[in-house]
Amino acid sequence: MNQLVDGVWTKGSIGASKKDGAYKRQNAGFRNWITPDGAAGPSGQGGFAAESGRYHLYVSYACPWAHRTLIFRELKGLAPHIDVSVVHPVMGDEGWTFSTSFDGATGDTLFEADYLREIYLRADPKMTGKVTVPVLWDKQQNTIASNESSEIIRMFDSAFDALTGSDTHFWPDDLRDAIEAVNERVYPHFNNGVYRAGFAARQEAYDEAVGPVFETMEWADDLLSRNRYLTGDQLTEADWRMFTSAVRFDTVYHTHFKCNRQWLRDYPNLWAWTRELYQMPGIAPTVRQDHITHHYYRSHPDLNPHGLIPINPVIAWDEPHGRG
Repeated sequence: MNQLVDGVWTKGSIGASKKDGAYKRQNAGFRNWITPDGAAGPSGQGGFAAESGRYHLYVSYACPWAHRTLIFRELKGLAPHIDVSVVHPVMGDEGWTFSTSFDGATGDTLFEADYLREIYLRADPKMTGKVTVPVLWDKQQNTIASNESSEIIRMFDSAFDALTGSDTHFWPDDLRDAIEAVNERVYPHFNNGVYRAGFAARQEAYDEAVGPVFETMEWADDLLSRNRYLTGDQLTEADWRMFTSAVRFDTVYHTHFKCNRQWLRDYPNLWAWTRELYQMPGIAPTVRQDHITHHYYRSHPDLNPHGLIPINPVIAWDEPHGRG
């Protein structure tokens, strides 16, 4: 994958390791923690206080990891406090760009940069690593507060409550063990599992990755036949983390990533649960299937060299979900 090496943009192929044909995801590089008063958080970093207007969020509508942060920004009433820039959905040799030639791509509304890598270089001029979304930029310290989506959503869940007055939490103390148990299965075998299947370069690597994808969907479908949500009666972080992959499954993962044994719609409880979350106030506008399809089918020439976008199924996202 194209990346920065000592501050220089270096181009290379996206996808699997040449050694074993398996796709390996790189960890995020900026992991500071925002707290209500700027005191040290779980990562040990302090000085990042939850203040209105201080932070700027860079996202792609196409990326499931960035999508999590958009959802939590909406659910927690943070839109008036954290502004957003949306990259162009197609990621080519220059990585994520701020071209505005696609509907919904805003450009960089903070610095008027051309490429997302410029934001990373503002934080670290000699950076080595991948240039990914989401990015939470701190305007006060002029650096990246975090580019780890799982931690950004937890900061959004509670750090800004004094500003928003929110008392709804998706990472409650009494359900944390249950949430972590779900995340520990869903992340490697579903969220990242579809990527491991899609970018596999050898049959053995694909076979190893794709089986657990469907085993996890079957497990979730069974769980949701008995529970309203993945950890019981309360909607939590675990649901939203699985949702961002579920809402992309039939559109791109089934075909583009060769996860085609079944559709999401073949799992009645999982399909109804996905529609329920999609239909919650404020969520549908965060789901841009046009960005999703153009990104996946046009950004991976190794998988789709001609950049053809398939006709795709017509999906009734607003169909009654029946999960009252």
